[in-house]
Amino acid sequence: MLENVQNAMPTLLDGLQVTLYIFAVAIVLGFLIGLVMALFRLSPIKPLQWISKIFVDAIRGTPFIVQLFFIYFGLNSLSFIALDNTWAGIVTVAINAGAYFAEIIRAGIQSIDRGQTEAARSLGLNSNQNMRFIVLPQAFRRMLPTITNQAIISLKDTSLLSIIGVADLTQRGRVVVSATYEPFTIYLLLGIMYFVIIYLLSLLSSYLERRFVLR
Repeated sequence: MLENVQNAMPTLLDGLQVTLYIFAVAIVLGFLIGLVMALFRLSPIKPLQWISKIFVDAIRGTPFIVQLFFIYFGLNSLSFIALDNTWAGIVTVAINAGAYFAEIIRAGIQSIDRGQTEAARSLGLNSNQNMRFIVLPQAFRRMLPTITNQAIISLKDTSLLSIIGVADLTQRGRVVVSATYEPFTIYLLLGIMYFVIIYLLSLLSSYLERRFVLR
């Protein structure tokens, strides 16, 4: 068993690199999508509010696996779009996380007392400056715990990308199992590797909460 673990580790570590790459890119894109959708939702312009609401409701109301199949198989069936499986996975995780980030950011912005906006206006700040320098920094501190929880969920979701052949940690594990016929050992090892990553992410979250969250 130990020999199989040693032989499997290089393959699994290659898969781990792919998983972390997909996670990092998707979370950054997802946060940007969420920020834009949150600002749309808070905008006084009705069409922007509708776009945000339709986007969030559509993503939150459909399973992740359906979104993945739609983006990889559905969009690629159109002649003018060509996404490989890795980028289809990144886009799916980013859009899915973006819908949840949008609600988290919206709630965080709305939690800031309106008196601070009035104070910013009295100091001569316009709406954009008020949002950038006054509201968003405080809102970010308040929504940090929820953002990290969503990031952990998105990391777990990356394991589903193996269904479309992305060579991530889960897919590499399946390949090793098919070669060694050691499902108990390899899947246990996969679980430990995911646990360690998520545990480290949780520790980082706890540190940031102690460091930055408003009391």
